[in-house]
Amino acid sequence: MPNQAVFILTDTQGTDVIGCYGRPEMKTPYIDKMAAEGIRFNRAYSTQPVCGPARSAIFTGLYPHSNGVLGNDMAPCLDAKTIGQRLSGLGVRTGYIGKWHLDGTDYFGNGVCPEGWDPDYWFDGRCYLDSLGSKEERDFSRLVPTAKDMRDNGHDETFTMAHRSVDKALEFIERYKDEDFFLVVSIDEPHHPFICPAEYLEAFEGFEYKLGPNGKDTLKDKPQSQRDWSNHVKSHLGDGETLRMDAFFACNSYCDYEIGRINDAIDKWIPNALSIYTSDHGDMLGSHALLGKGPNMYEEIAKIPFIVRWNGHSPAGAVVDRPISHIDLVPTFLEFFGQDSPEILHGESLLAVFSNPTVCDRERVFLEFNRFELDHDGFGAFSPTRCVTNRRYKLAINLTDKDELYDLETDPDELRNLIDDEAHAEVRDQLHGEIFEWMNRTRDPFRGPQWISRAWNGRAASSWGGPTRPRPADGFNPHTLLYDTAEPIDRLFYEKH
Repeated sequence: MPNQAVFILTDTQGTDVIGCYGRPEMKTPYIDKMAAEGIRFNRAYSTQPVCGPARSAIFTGLYPHSNGVLGNDMAPCLDAKTIGQRLSGLGVRTGYIGKWHLDGTDYFGNGVCPEGWDPDYWFDGRCYLDSLGSKEERDFSRLVPTAKDMRDNGHDETFTMAHRSVDKALEFIERYKDEDFFLVVSIDEPHHPFICPAEYLEAFEGFEYKLGPNGKDTLKDKPQSQRDWSNHVKSHLGDGETLRMDAFFACNSYCDYEIGRINDAIDKWIPNALSIYTSDHGDMLGSHALLGKGPNMYEEIAKIPFIVRWNGHSPAGAVVDRPISHIDLVPTFLEFFGQDSPEILHGESLLAVFSNPTVCDRERVFLEFNRFELDHDGFGAFSPTRCVTNRRYKLAINLTDKDELYDLETDPDELRNLIDDEAHAEVRDQLHGEIFEWMNRTRDPFRGPQWISRAWNGRAASSWGGPTRPRPADGFNPHTLLYDTAEPIDRLFYEKH
């Protein structure tokens, strides 16, 4: 029996717009069915809640600070190999269909299939634009349409990038149903411009999205960057209790329909395949008086849906509440195809958890922010952040701004910043040490004393001295040589004198 995995990735879907995560009004029956037939992870996190950096970690298994994608419109370093390169080199057929956003050009991409993926099934944003029949259609594809716009122009689901991507994915599945394969279906929607069939737009006309208590967050005692962001978007916000973004919510529901098409094809052609659905990040949607995504670590944009369905392996209706991260995906897929992870990867395989959710013992995950985009100077500009969240607390060190500590058990809406609360100094300091250890272990190029010396701890740290941390083996390049001896390294930590 062949080994087959289908990885479904959407753009800008947090857990707060998915029915099975407590939002039945979102109308996502196919995703909900997937969860009922498999495992729902309640605390899965992006590595950086921005499209390009998030995707760079998903597909290289390295945090953005290590793979070179610090913001959108940046490409991974040449030595940061993707899961496509790793698996195709083993003879596994690899397909990538949909949004890529990792070639260093622009939002749409360059239309060129990168190494490691089947060029017959490459279909990025540039390919989608080129598939449109006229300049009028191309112009229409960048508008936020109403139901009337869609009907007047004769456009249905076949006009959308999601539908065209899924069509190609279904063709791939049927064609290679008897071979080992790894297929990525990367759906651009529900990202702006929220294009979807008229019936979905009509279903959400006048829809009011209910916000929690943090919709009225004043952002007092929060970073200045968040207050700047809030001031920038306040004209688009409502009263702090509800939000009107009809087209987004319509498109969100439409994505569910396209995911249903994928799962139906899996059931028909490859019923024993491993399938995973997740999103790159969420959207603030009015929480904390913010819209979109950017330099913060709030649950609304950092926590993402993560559902696994694997017939004969994953128990139906299971739920995992332990924190997991996108950084674990590459090691998981490698193990699924019978391969060990090279030591350079930052995550750990979740494959055993997919068969037995009770064995999940994860305690914490790490996140970061660097900048939103290479091209844009807005959206927070350079906002270096390193963050850890465990089963109860979240600490975000904002290098050039105020730091944040939240107790997710007593304050799930993240309204009370406890960074200066001496009653929480012990847990704060413990988490702080974990962040710095993680930065060291992953060879974060931005590590240094500035992250240690914070206003709330009174610590002083030197900018000079420290160990050498050679590059771990990656399975492609020759083994690293130590500079002092020109001999292969025998450890990943050398004292430097």
